[in-house]
Amino acid sequence: MRLIRLLKHDLAREAGDWVEDGVISETQAEQICTRYQVDYHRVQQRTLGYSVLMGLAYLFIGLAVITLIGANWDEIPRALRMGGLIVLTMATQAMALKIYVTGDRRAGEGLLLLGNLFFGAAIILIAQIYHLGEHMPDGIFWWALGCLPFALITRSPWIAGQALILALLWFFLEISMGFYPAVFPVFLLSALFILTAGRSSVVLLLVSLFGLGFWLEFSLAEFWRVQDGKFSAELYPENLAVAVALFILMYLFGQWLVTRVSVVAKDYAAVISIWCLRFALISLLIFSFEPPWKALIEAQWGHLLSMWVVIAIMGAVSLLLALLARKLFFGLTLYGLFALVLAFVTNSGSADHAVWLQIFTNLTLIACGTGLILKGIHDGISHYFFLGVLAILLTALLRYIDLIGDYIGAAMLFILFAALLLGAAKYWKHQQAKERAR
Repeated sequence: MRLIRLLKHDLAREAGDWVEDGVISETQAEQICTRYQVDYHRVQQRTLGYSVLMGLAYLFIGLAVITLIGANWDEIPRALRMGGLIVLTMATQAMALKIYVTGDRRAGEGLLLLGNLFFGAAIILIAQIYHLGEHMPDGIFWWALGCLPFALITRSPWIAGQALILALLWFFLEISMGFYPAVFPVFLLSALFILTAGRSSVVLLLVSLFGLGFWLEFSLAEFWRVQDGKFSAELYPENLAVAVALFILMYLFGQWLVTRVSVVAKDYAAVISIWCLRFALISLLIFSFEPPWKALIEAQWGHLLSMWVVIAIMGAVSLLLALLARKLFFGLTLYGLFALVLAFVTNSGSADHAVWLQIFTNLTLIACGTGLILKGIHDGISHYFFLGVLAILLTALLRYIDLIGDYIGAAMLFILFAALLLGAAKYWKHQQAKERAR
């Protein structure tokens, strides 16, 4: 897929320059922007910088008001404190809704964000007045829950992101204190609704995927903790295996989204695919050393049955998505390799086998780097090309630091890298010749 979808607003602004220079007409610029579902005229009027500056301005207004109230807190009568906080919050939200309904929706959303900030400050300060601090995460939960209706009413990804970030903060605080945040999926479902029914938002998409991953992992950890009779939350080695299966599922979900007609779906597909690819390469670089594999082999895998059940369910969904995306062979290969490596790790019993897994990981890195280079050349996508080159260069650098075998083995490995890069260069030249021949 073309990564230009991640830069479509820059493309729209560039189209405006082309219109001014007479390269294309305004109608053609509008058609180009429509292809990527961007409002050409709105982008020309407002930029991302404008939105960022307005958002920061509202943030500092809120901080200034909260600071002034806090500085004179003790001198203000208790009834006036509570009444003032309530009136300030309600007045800001009422004004925001009025502006949203009758005027500028973006300005209304900004004021709603400010009102939500006042709402959070009111919860904290009123709790301080009446000494309501027995379970501190509750205040953050009610703050996040109070933001949620405005997010659903306006379908604003920014307000939904504010609610979800607060919910994530509450989630981690609950987990750290030994409690399970059972209501967290409400915020995830709300974010999913806004992602599909509201404006597209890469930030909200990434935060939602981040929250989904951690909710699933900690839910499984809580299930296993109850089985073990433990009192504190901790992650298990099985969580790492489930995380890999989840990344494969998300990547294949992105491949399926590419086949959708919706432009927003294609935008989300580009984001999901590129971030899954980046995390995959980072993970492979970490496991290109022996100690991580040795730690996994020596770990206590006490919940293999439930782990394999979860992975099997994810695998079935992943392969279904791969089938719908016409990438069944790729999905079978990817999931098959993962299952084989996981079965080997959980049944090995000998830390000496870690070096074989290390070699396998380095070969996989080389294969991935070579594949990305070839894909980048074939499809004309520079990001994939340079990502593949970076993967091979980092692998070479890491192997220079941590030699596999002796110096002769390292020299042979570097020669292999050189051969791969020379082969890629020849392939590039061949592709350019074919393009010129057309």
